[in-house]
Amino acid sequence: MSDRYYKWVRRLCLPAFVVSASPVVLHARRAERPGAYILAPNHLSPYDVHCLIKDTPRILDFVSIVEVFQHPLVSWFYRNMGAMPLDRARVDTATTRTILHRLSQGRVVAMFPEGRIQEGDASVLNGGRIRPGLFRIARAANTPIIPCVILGTQAYHRFPAWLPLRRTVYGINYGEPLMPDEQWEDLAIAEKQLRDAYAQLNAELLEHLKGRNVVCPPE
Repeated sequence: MSDRYYKWVRRLCLPAFVVSASPVVLHARRAERPGAYILAPNHLSPYDVHCLIKDTPRILDFVSIVEVFQHPLVSWFYRNMGAMPLDRARVDTATTRTILHRLSQGRVVAMFPEGRIQEGDASVLNGGRIRPGLFRIARAANTPIIPCVILGTQAYHRFPAWLPLRRTVYGINYGEPLMPDEQWEDLAIAEKQLRDAYAQLNAELLEHLKGRNVVCPPE
């Protein structure tokens, strides 16, 4: 893992998104907060990762599915970017310990609560499943969760979105931190707090994107 490598990759890739997009980014200062936290975005497209890296002020250590680390070159790249493979088919104690260690160092860990790309009814924005490990890690590390809604990055699946015309519109909305407390012993309470935050962030972001040519998920 190398923060220098992360920054180098971000600088290298930044121009492609700067010249192609006119993003709407709300409350980015909430993601500037010092110390450890877990960034919890919804996940509609692979390009969510690229746009979050571009627009989040802090360095993000992503938790990703173990399958993407099976190719040696991809694994080398992801690990140098600080990403961690999580095997969701079992209790992955090794990666959990790594996540807790990163948080103990004051870093920001990005975890997609859905576990993978989810659209339509499976999206957390439409009531889809939230994996409880997110809350257990936050409680174990006594670390806040910052919910985040990201919309419109599916546009980058189409070649015209990459043209240097700044016509591609996506949006990111960062929420207020959710602090783990004794109520979170009941995971249903923690999940409701996160779902309520997503609903508010999604509604606010959609209002700001109204009238813009943005690819939004179906409700």
